[in-house]
Amino acid sequence: MTDRASVDEVDQRIIRALRADGRLSVRSLAEQVHISRANAYARIERLRDSGVITGFTAEVAPEHLGLGTSAYVSVSIEQNTWKPVAAALRSVPCVERVALVGAEFDALVTVRCRDNHELRDTVLEQIQAIPGVKATRTWLIFEETEVHDWATAPPARDPGR
Repeated sequence: MTDRASVDEVDQRIIRALRADGRLSVRSLAEQVHISRANAYARIERLRDSGVITGFTAEVAPEHLGLGTSAYVSVSIEQNTWKPVAAALRSVPCVERVALVGAEFDALVTVRCRDNHELRDTVLEQIQAIPGVKATRTWLIFEETEVHDWATAPPARDPGR
């Protein structure tokens, strides 16, 4: 048995609608998904309580905030230092995302900076100075495009079927 919440087709439609426009009123959402407002409220609450919906946010183009340079930075760390290194990475101002990965390196970090000079300082002066960091490698991001919205994928099949 799994601890994961069950997500049915109506939940999938709610998630797709909210991912397309997170500012939808519950009334508009209910109309769009073809359910009652009470049902929409209850389902949103259940999806939030069960951790399926983890929050609501605005997507912003980094360059409009003066963050013209973006990069992926791979980080190799010493054994048994993941927790303190991850905490230190999260405290670096230009770090947007930290992912623990299974690869020839240990973490992949998304960094957003004003320019190449700030990127250099972020990687060489801040990330590499974290105790437990052995090595980094930086890849500049020239363009980003969301290719597939995983929330619009069909629900996973029940393995018991």
